[in-house]
Amino acid sequence: MRRLSILGSTGSIGTQALDVALRHRDRFAVTALAAHSNAPLLFEQVRRLRPAMAGLVIEPPEIPADLRFCDWVFGPECLVAAARAPVDAVLVSVVGFAGLHGVLAALDARHAVLLANKEPLVAAGALVTQAARRAGKALLPVDSEHSAIFQCLQGAGENRPRRLLLTASGGPFRTWAPADIAKATVTQALAHPNWVMGNKITIDSATMMNKALEIIEAHWLFDVAPQQIEVLVHPQSVVHSAVEFADGAVIAQLGTPDMRLPILYAMAYPDRLSTGGAYLDLAALGGLSFETPDEAKFPALSLAYGALAAGGNAPAVLNGANEVAVDAFLQGRMPFGGIAALVAETLARVPQAPTDSLAAVVEADGQARRQAQALLPVG
Repeated sequence: MRRLSILGSTGSIGTQALDVALRHRDRFAVTALAAHSNAPLLFEQVRRLRPAMAGLVIEPPEIPADLRFCDWVFGPECLVAAARAPVDAVLVSVVGFAGLHGVLAALDARHAVLLANKEPLVAAGALVTQAARRAGKALLPVDSEHSAIFQCLQGAGENRPRRLLLTASGGPFRTWAPADIAKATVTQALAHPNWVMGNKITIDSATMMNKALEIIEAHWLFDVAPQQIEVLVHPQSVVHSAVEFADGAVIAQLGTPDMRLPILYAMAYPDRLSTGGAYLDLAALGGLSFETPDEAKFPALSLAYGALAAGGNAPAVLNGANEVAVDAFLQGRMPFGGIAALVAETLARVPQAPTDSLAAVVEADGQARRQAQALLPVG
């Protein structure tokens, strides 16, 4: 029986994690839950799973009488409390930079971290990987691409990869002209062809900023140089990523586009359990295609490589500016084409600095957000 804490339990990843945990009640006990503000859904989850601890960042007016059996924590500290709960592993699936404190708290408590949240490694890769080494605990990736690479590396032994091939669906704008992409509406940007995800990650997929963040994440997770990480557009989302070795062999991980597969793989590692989803029918696919990404359409990719080359606070600035830009776009305050431009301008204006402490990372994130807000159109 593996005891789990889930940070972000009411989001897309969190709800799917609970789905597979309930499917395998003999293997998993969810003993801590934390969410941002969706109190009705969290209340329903607490009723079904009866965890010892639950928390909400935004405190509700009251807790129903039948749910007062568990320990409730409110405010941002609920994420840290859930990360430090007496469990075996912590699934971190909160959105954005907010997940960093939970990741570090879980590692400080010597828990394995199942990482569905890109931003902690993007903003504070050195701090997080150092904390994992001190704890002697794994960072198990939940992102489908990083999970695929992790799976491909199992059994590689001393054979170091020559290249990591990160696949990307291309999102809703893969075949659009750059001028049309720049004018895309919120509804169009949220219409992902293959995946159902939260708003922020769906917009990141449309800009391919999600792949930019994944380049940085892969650098830290797998200890490879940026030039060893390549992105391939793969519209079918069947090959989730691949690894090329020195002899030219390429090992890929394939599966249906179902996030329950990488979630459950991380939860049950090293075992494989049924997700209850459809199995891949290779004969029915007809074909798989791959393309080189067009950086004129998706400038976020070059921003990621530039931030890695700059080092220091640059990845944290990229991430913080992007969170501001995506939020502004969703609110109708700026055009879709302005997202990457705002990130680039913020990177140019925030002075470079080292990020050798949590305080320095938090300061870099704050500087990025203030600068990005100042660059937003007025009104």
